[in-house]
Amino acid sequence: RTPAPGSSCAESNQVAPGAGVRARVRGWQLPVPLAMLSAFRHRQTSSCSSASAGPGRKFKCSVLGATGGIGQPLSLLLKLNPRVAELTLYDVSLLCTGVAVDLSHIATGAKTMGFVGDDLKKALEGCDVVVIPAGVPRKPGMTRDDLFAINASIVKTLITGCAEACPNACILVISNPVNSTVPVAAETLKQKGVFDPRKLFGVTSLDACRARTFVSEARGFDPLKTKVPVVGGHAGNTIVPLLSQAEPATTFSDAEQDAMTKRIMFGGDEVVDAKAGHGSATLSMAHAGAEFADRVMAGLTGEVGITECAFVHTDKVAGCQFFAMPVTLGKEGVETVHDYGAINAHEQKLIQEMLPELICQIQKGIDFAATN
Repeated sequence: RTPAPGSSCAESNQVAPGAGVRARVRGWQLPVPLAMLSAFRHRQTSSCSSASAGPGRKFKCSVLGATGGIGQPLSLLLKLNPRVAELTLYDVSLLCTGVAVDLSHIATGAKTMGFVGDDLKKALEGCDVVVIPAGVPRKPGMTRDDLFAINASIVKTLITGCAEACPNACILVISNPVNSTVPVAAETLKQKGVFDPRKLFGVTSLDACRARTFVSEARGFDPLKTKVPVVGGHAGNTIVPLLSQAEPATTFSDAEQDAMTKRIMFGGDEVVDAKAGHGSATLSMAHAGAEFADRVMAGLTGEVGITECAFVHTDKVAGCQFFAMPVTLGKEGVETVHDYGAINAHEQKLIQEMLPELICQIQKGIDFAATN
């Protein structure tokens, strides 16, 4: 079940020469279509340190839950990322080996292999970054809490594998409900004696992506130059977009603010309803997860000034062990957890009203890890 090095799951580290126009991305030659498909902007700024100059450090990444609706496009986007030297895919489904072979035919530098069943630790050995989209998706009428009993067990099993095979890896949890699965992950790592709060992230970047998209559409901004911090948690009312901090600066009437906030909070429901029982937000989540993984890798290389919102362990909010905050990323993962800064009365009210719910969801994850 486990492809050996040199089998059909492995591929050359060289991009095959070919005719036609090509685009250069951080020293790699990619055909223009691949460059266009890439989800990453690969920011080249003067703020980058010398550690990121030239080809830069390459990473071994793993996607756990690689055959699912998020896992497959996420794996594709990581395969296209020139920061990735090795990409391992893991799933309980035998399809995982085939997905890996399929990806291995794409001419990028990331050697790709698939693992299934009992080979979790083989997939994780030596990994620098692990992304976990595994679990069951939401269906119409389901809340993120409805997913908890199933997905919490899955996350605990996968995190146990991480603790044993790659204890120093940065772990990016996508599996819902993030407000509870991240605490499950933290407690599991603590039980194994390897918890490092700098290296555990709940991926909330889709909330910021939606905020950026919706605000830019409403105001006619360039979405790639629009920023909207989103703090709190990653479920319904716990998602708090800070529209008052939007860049470029803009203002909203009370009605506009309410409508925009609710659309960002419940953007996942919009997708679930539109798919009419046939799935949840998979493609947009894969994009957001892959982009966040890219930013984590950029920080690990030593690039400076990289700040993204993520659900992390923090004492910034009284009574709340985890909170989505702007986080500066560095060579060891989280370098600095920032305060959310000056906010308006509407945003302050949203945070205060949702805090008891978020604290309860966090405790639910902690309790599960302690008793399972």
